[in-house]
Amino acid sequence: MSWQTVLAIGSGGFIGAILRAYLNGLISHRVPHELPFGTLGVNLIGSFIMGCLIAYFMYSTLLSVHLKSFLSTGILGALTTYSTFAIESFLLFEGGSIALAFTNMALNVFGSVIMAGSGYYLVNSLFKS
Repeated sequence: MSWQTVLAIGSGGFIGAILRAYLNGLISHRVPHELPFGTLGVNLIGSFIMGCLIAYFMYSTLLSVHLKSFLSTGILGALTTYSTFAIESFLLFEGGSIALAFTNMALNVFGSVIMAGSGYYLVNSLFKS
């Protein structure tokens, strides 16, 4: 991996981590609940954007490998929060909230796959029309 790619990923990661903290706090403040909706929100938003980007990358030759790495591995890699999701789910189990833990896991896993597919199909359909 070139130093330019490493720099692109690191720069994107910096931005993505800040976005994650901001969006997580914003969502958690607006939707206070035992279920960690802030983490769910960033995972769903990030998954949708990743689906959009991957479909766009298939059609566009305008973006360099460095910019693609900056956007996908960097920003979105830091934005989505699966390690946070994992510990929040564990803590829900640990605290005896079994139903909330399973709800959280199902919403994050299935919701993220659905949002990634939705973003992919949305952008893919735009290029095909």
